[in-house]
Amino acid sequence: PALTNCPQVQRALLALTVPLETLQAVKGRMLQAMRKGLSRQTHAQANVRMLPTYICSTPDGTEKGDLLVVELCQSHVRTLRVTFLGDGNQSPQVMDKIFDMPGDIMQGKGEALFDFIAQCVRQFLAGIGSPQHRLPLGFVFPFSCRQTQLDKAELISWSKGFSCSDVEGKDVVQLLQSAIKKQELYHVDVVALMNDTVGTMMTCGMGGNPCEVALVVDKGTNSCFMAEAQQVEMVEETSGRMCVNTEWGCFGDDGTLSDVLTPYDQHVDQESSNPGERRFEKLVGSLYLGDIVRHILIALAEEKALFVGSSVAVLRTKDVLKTQQVLEIIDNEEGMAKARRVLEALGLQLNERDCCRLQQICRVVVSRAAALCAAGLAAILSHMCQSRELEQLVVNVGVDGELYRGHTRFREILQSVTVLLAPECTVTLLPSVDGTGRGAAMVTAVALRLAAQRREVDQLLAPLRLSRADLERVQVLMRREMELGLGRETNAKASVRMLPTYVRGTPDGTERGEFLALDLGGTNFRVLVVRVAQDGIRMASEIYVIPTTVTQGTGKALFDHIIECIMDFQSKQDLMEQVLPLGFTFSFPCQQLGLDKAVLLSWTKGFSASGCVGQDVVQLLREAAQRKQHLGLKVVAVVNDTVGTMMSCGYDDPKCEIGLIVGTGTNACYMEEMQNVGTVEGDQGRMCINMEWGAFGDNGCLDDIFTNFDRLVDEKTINAGKQRFEKLISGMYLGEIVRHILLALVEKQVLFRNKPCPKLQTKDIFQTKFLSTIELVMPPPAHGIGRVMGTVVLTVPLIWGSDGLALRQVRAILQDLELQASFEDSVLVREVCQTVSLRAAQLCAAGLAAVVEKMRENRGLDRLAVTVGVDGTLYKMHPRFSQHLQQMLRDLAPNCTVTFLQSEDGSGKGAALVAAVACRGAEP
Repeated sequence: PALTNCPQVQRALLALTVPLETLQAVKGRMLQAMRKGLSRQTHAQANVRMLPTYICSTPDGTEKGDLLVVELCQSHVRTLRVTFLGDGNQSPQVMDKIFDMPGDIMQGKGEALFDFIAQCVRQFLAGIGSPQHRLPLGFVFPFSCRQTQLDKAELISWSKGFSCSDVEGKDVVQLLQSAIKKQELYHVDVVALMNDTVGTMMTCGMGGNPCEVALVVDKGTNSCFMAEAQQVEMVEETSGRMCVNTEWGCFGDDGTLSDVLTPYDQHVDQESSNPGERRFEKLVGSLYLGDIVRHILIALAEEKALFVGSSVAVLRTKDVLKTQQVLEIIDNEEGMAKARRVLEALGLQLNERDCCRLQQICRVVVSRAAALCAAGLAAILSHMCQSRELEQLVVNVGVDGELYRGHTRFREILQSVTVLLAPECTVTLLPSVDGTGRGAAMVTAVALRLAAQRREVDQLLAPLRLSRADLERVQVLMRREMELGLGRETNAKASVRMLPTYVRGTPDGTERGEFLALDLGGTNFRVLVVRVAQDGIRMASEIYVIPTTVTQGTGKALFDHIIECIMDFQSKQDLMEQVLPLGFTFSFPCQQLGLDKAVLLSWTKGFSASGCVGQDVVQLLREAAQRKQHLGLKVVAVVNDTVGTMMSCGYDDPKCEIGLIVGTGTNACYMEEMQNVGTVEGDQGRMCINMEWGAFGDNGCLDDIFTNFDRLVDEKTINAGKQRFEKLISGMYLGEIVRHILLALVEKQVLFRNKPCPKLQTKDIFQTKFLSTIELVMPPPAHGIGRVMGTVVLTVPLIWGSDGLALRQVRAILQDLELQASFEDSVLVREVCQTVSLRAAQLCAAGLAAVVEKMRENRGLDRLAVTVGVDGTLYKMHPRFSQHLQQMLRDLAPNCTVTFLQSEDGSGKGAALVAAVACRGAEP
């Protein structure tokens, strides 16, 4: 009744009550402000600054060691020594001491402030018996800073009563480090700077519950969360996650909270030291709630709704009503008595109704603060859920501050309103324990753990990260081996065989007619008819199966079966009456003695038909045709898939004079000047050379490029010591290289948190296709640089796509391998995959650079323009391989303009085109 009978009080309470739809609107505006702060283009104009903290991981329980913390507080400096035991952070040992700060320091010289902090550190260490080993120090500096590294931060502006000179715009870490050196504490190294909000998040993640969000509601208010790094556009880092300090206290400084602000808020703002600034904080922070209540009381007293007959002049004094008193007043049981004591202490005449109305006013002010905090928190949670592309986000939120600790009502409203505004998120609020002390120590410990892991990872991957000089040397070696392979006297000792194919030209567009093609490379083979006309190429084909009894029976039975399939195909295509030229793609090792003569050197791929090795496969096919009385067979060319690829692309682009395969295996061919081909008679014109470059390095010339991981892979292959270049590049081996690297990282206790990984011991369990999936939305690796304990540290490489989606794909793959990967594990696995595939692409580029430079020099050109016809699953399916290959080729062969054209059916269409070119050349 005391409330309902007073319209003035009702109006005041209504003005301070924020409806759910308004809270939803506030959440939406906060989301917009956050995105503005994250964007490089709009960051400078943003009120919610979204400052990167360079903290890229949360605790994993393995942190250990002695750490110092210095915390700059409102009226004192707190120093701590924290020891983590690597026991899951269950029982950190903490020693601390508080040093009262002289009043004049807060407005004095900046040098005096930092000298005082350093003196506190020296006295603290002297008191505990300072250890002489190096001590990393975390610095809690609760002011707005522009941070560019974990240990580099420029003060943007002072607040909270501080105004020391010569500090704004300076690196506060360097100022403290210099002051510490003046105290001759040379073993103390400042390695991390953070604010209290980040410390809260870290300390709440120490008990085995990962915590990725923190909220502080104290004299001021702030929040932070683990954002997807690629969305933090103000930093170069684009992989994994980074903690972002929202600095949301300034939300609304652009007028976006005008529908929430009341006349009482405007009075509080005008009284403050920074009118018009930090509007959200002035609605929420405990520094201001007492004054909001005070101005409501003044207004109601002037309207004769309170303290009738009593002077309220005392209420015109700022800070006369404290937030702590407000929190005590809203308590149901003791609140009324507290209200009476507070008002009587101010000399106000009051009655029971005044006490009741004061309690209701205090409740609505605190409720509004909690609801607005919930709207901000809901914005963060929804942003995280959207950016990670999740249907449901499950997250722990660390909370600290006077308001949160001070009253149950605040906590209940914060929880319930957050759930209403972010129903897609399951939220657990975790109260912080010493966020500024233990939390700061944990930030420092995590930074040191990551730095140590980074050193291990970089050391392990360094041999796979090839320098420009390494690749130039590979290019020179490939050129040398090519020359040896072309020489009549030196061919036998060359690792690159440079086999003549007897293909003397590429398509010129005048080819016409119908041609047959036979593609034999496995237990399935294809027969095709290819019709080459002025308006393009049309094809029809059929796949036939070769039974195992045939592939492992007699050669006679095998080639009889092939002829039967050809006859079946020609019958179905109504071609039995025609004699068509046939191109034969035969993908087994051969010594080619002419365009239509190739001697089988050995069977592979499960074939073992007798009576074939050492025989001309074209002659075997012709003899089978005679046995089957199929007289319409005219084999004019036998080719491999690399040559077919070049010819297939050459029909579409006359400049295509190189073929490249990067799939399960790798090979290349190109058009060489006949005068350079010492293994074939004649000097006129050109001939396609099948390089068989997969064997490059079999003579030991690439031994220093081979890593221990490559050797482990090679030893387990059926052809150990052979095809060395191919084993660095092709799809058959990259997954195995990655698997061995992951095993080494597990052994070094860098990956999967020391958990056993039995399935990872299985050969070929990590398939090369996983690399393509893992890197599907990844750009080329880039690295940021930081410093920890005087050591340069490369941070985790960095993306523009959906990083959350990519990392979920990594985790899904690893879970299939029975590996429970953390977020950081997923980032590291992805980095390993990137490193291995990048090396493969760069080595391929070095080989190709040797080819194009030789062609340019052969032709006496200042600049060569040439097209490469390319095929193979690794090149086509891996999202970055082609990009890396082309970029490195441009670097290594700057005088060559190389265009890449993906082949369509090189082994089918290409074989027919070899036949077509041969027939064109045979025409009178």
